[in-house]
Amino acid sequence: MLRSIATFSLAFLVAAVPATNAPLAFANGPMPNQTGYASVNGIDMFFRVYGKGPPILLIHGGLSDSRVWRAQIGALSADHTIILADSRGQGRSTRTSDPITYDLMAEDYLELLDQLGIEQTDLVGWSDGGIIGLDLAIKHPERLSRIFIQAANATPAGVKHYDPKTAIVPELKHYDNVVDEIQALWANEPNFSDDDLASINVPTEIVIGDHDEAISRRHTEYLANTIPTARLLVLPDVGHSAPLEDPEGYAEAVLAFMDKDSPVLDASETGSIRQATLSLPSDDLPSAANR
Repeated sequence: MLRSIATFSLAFLVAAVPATNAPLAFANGPMPNQTGYASVNGIDMFFRVYGKGPPILLIHGGLSDSRVWRAQIGALSADHTIILADSRGQGRSTRTSDPITYDLMAEDYLELLDQLGIEQTDLVGWSDGGIIGLDLAIKHPERLSRIFIQAANATPAGVKHYDPKTAIVPELKHYDNVVDEIQALWANEPNFSDDDLASINVPTEIVIGDHDEAISRRHTEYLANTIPTARLLVLPDVGHSAPLEDPEGYAEAVLAFMDKDSPVLDASETGSIRQATLSLPSDDLPSAANR
């Protein structure tokens, strides 16, 4: 969210590592089954796949990337197929001149699932990733079995201290700097109506840290009360960045909710997926995670 709307921010150092043709592992973590780039909606979308079993798609927050999940991979991939990806224009994924919107990012993830041969998946979404999850649940519920939505908002008014009279709302368009583009996205979207939320029929857990710095508790309770299939979970002793603050507790909460009878992934290595051979940022730390 814009700094005038939400002052919460985190910054992480990023370094470069040499190019390699081998699957790239997180430090002290399991090796991925597959690492590469999928050509979706005109972009190259970086992804990793881990483990075997019912699939779970994890979607990171805005201006971060899939490395925020590095501490959960071991626990989640023990009995599940875990799919990680970088949203367009963030991490290692490219973007086009089309303005970044939640609809567009949701379509990117749908195309990635198609190329991996995943008809239906559980979904964990943090912040912007949770908004993308809600978008998919509203428009493509048949692709989801359960959704774990943490620190998401249905409208810009869900951000703490939001005041429509003083909020700065830049035009939602393509910007040379992706940070400007994502901040414009936060100021303009999402705009889910009560009817949109009430239409969600996917089993849903709406999740918030007990001292979230960005999203209001009242708005989170509104989401849980408006989505018919939802229940509310408050994570103790964490804020907006719960996946980083309590990785073990976060993974336990995800696994406690997820459906163990989801379809097993049989990922295809054909189509427009290619193995990663480019020099990538360090896997030890995620990039800046502002929402």
